[in-house]
Parts: sequence; structure tokens; C-alpha cells
Amino acid sequence: MTETTGRFTEQAMATAMHQITGHLGVAADDAHLLRLTNNAVYALPDTGLVIRIARTHQLHDRVYKVVRLAGWFAEVDAPTVRLAPAIAQPVQVGDLLASVWLYVPPTPQAPTVDDLGRALREFHALGVPPFPVPSWDPVGDARRRIADAEGLKDSDRGFLLDWCDCLGPRVDALNNRAPGRLIHGDAHVGNLLRQPTGRVVLCDFDATCFGPWQADLAAVAVGEVRFGRTGTHSALAAAYGYDVTADPDWPLLRDARELKMVAAAVPLLASSTGIAAEFAVRLRSIVDGDRAARWTPFAQVGR
Repeated sequence: MTETTGRFTEQAMATAMHQITGHLGVAADDAHLLRLTNNAVYALPDTGLVIRIARTHQLHDRVYKVVRLAGWFAEVDAPTVRLAPAIAQPVQVGDLLASVWLYVPPTPQAPTVDDLGRALREFHALGVPPFPVPSWDPVGDARRRIADAEGLKDSDRGFLLDWCDCLGPRVDALNNRAPGRLIHGDAHVGNLLRQPTGRVVLCDFDATCFGPWQADLAAVAVGEVRFGRTGTHSALAAAYGYDVTADPDWPLLRDARELKMVAAAVPLLASSTGIAAEFAVRLRSIVDGDRAARWTPFAQVGR
């Protein structure tokens, strides 16, 4: 088992957040944690900012990608949140990287899965940015997370790597034959925000890439089964105009999504007992081939 150092703990992230606000010259008196999964996300409503700190070194390349994409999103008026202006990004604190965004305050009417379907249709119609974008690579992403894992048992590491070996050729084959588009990569209602104008926008572009657009519809379909969200898939299919579970590649899209949902936890096992417990539940259901086992969103488990 890898030695635990605790370098991604909540305390370490809070320290980094205060260092970033000091660097920016803004107050952090009202700072509060929004999310603590693969990123530590802090809202600073009084200053109108959100600070997003990557919690794993293996995904630093994503931070640079996201910053570049965000600039292009602003140029084409994409349905996305915006980076904070006049800040050199990404921001580095020690060996951690962060991005800084404009804060979108909560609205009485929360975004819905119908909003997600409409936002994805608009997002998929954007075209391709005038710079290289990574190809859809759920297996490579999983391998990078596994490489940065603290507290991962050798037996679990071996199972995950074998799973990657099995999925890799199937993913490559789909990428080679399917028409590619810019895809969000982690499309679910939790990554939607409703602006004060009423426009619904996407956030969290860590997984944004070029690949089969159907992959963006898989998260809701898998989430309905794993999280017990009855009716969400049919609503998304109606709003978008396509039922991904009827796609010939649905079994692969489902497996790729579940790999992401399991591997997302491995860099954080040593710093969160709640995530470690949920990881064990998810992995056991995959090992047992239990397609109906219920999971709990990582954002809802104890830290």
C-alpha cells in the first residue's frame, strides 16, 4: 500500500485557498467550500469569485486545458461559466494548480435535466476549437488517477488496471469509427448553473475532449441506475432528442462511465474515509458484476 502523506486533505486545500486569495489581494472572510472531490471548489460571494484547486498532480495538464478552453468559450459565447478576468491563469501555489471563475449565485429555480439536454445540444454544436483538444480517453484518465493514488490496496490496483486493459481497445475502436465532436465529458445536472439572466450554463471542464457525442448522455443514464434517480434518463432523452441506451455502443459507453465513477476516488482514498468507503462499495459491485447495485454520490459522503 502506498504511504499516506495527506497532501490532498481538506485542511491542505483550505490553506492553499487562503494563499491564493492572498496572492490575488482579495478577502476570504466569506469563503466556503462548495465541493471536495477531485477538486476543492470554494465560493467567495462577496468578491464574486470561485476558486477551483486540483487535488491530484496527475491531472495538472487538465487545468491548463480548461483555462485555454474557457478563453475560447467566451469568444464563441458558449453555454459555459466564465473565467475571472484580469487574472493570469492558472494560479500556482506550491505544487498545486488552481483556476479562478466568476461566481454564479444560487437561483430559486435550480437547473433540471431538461436544461441539461438543451445545454448539451448547444454545446455539441459549437464546433472544434482552433487548438488541439485531447481525444476521449476514459481509460487513460483512469490510469493517471490510479498512478496518483494513496492508500490503494495492491489487489484493488491490479483489478482496476486489468479493467483498463480490457476497455482500452474497445474505446480506441469507437474513437476510430465514430464521428467526433467537442464533448463536455462529465455531463450531469450537478455541473449546471442558472445565471441571474436565466441562461443555464455548464461548468467543470476537466473532462472536456473530442470524441463520440453519445458519451455525454451516458452519465445521466448510468446515474439513474446507480443513484436511483428515476425518470432522469427519459427526461434527458426527450430534451436532447436521443436515447443513448438504444445506441449500439451503449454497453461500452456505460462501462466507460462506470470506470470514471470508480477511478475518480482513488487519488483521494487516503484523505477521506467517506470516499474510501464509497469506493469500496462501487468496486465490489463491479467485481461482482452487479449492474443494479446502488451507489452514493461522492459529494454526499462524509469526508
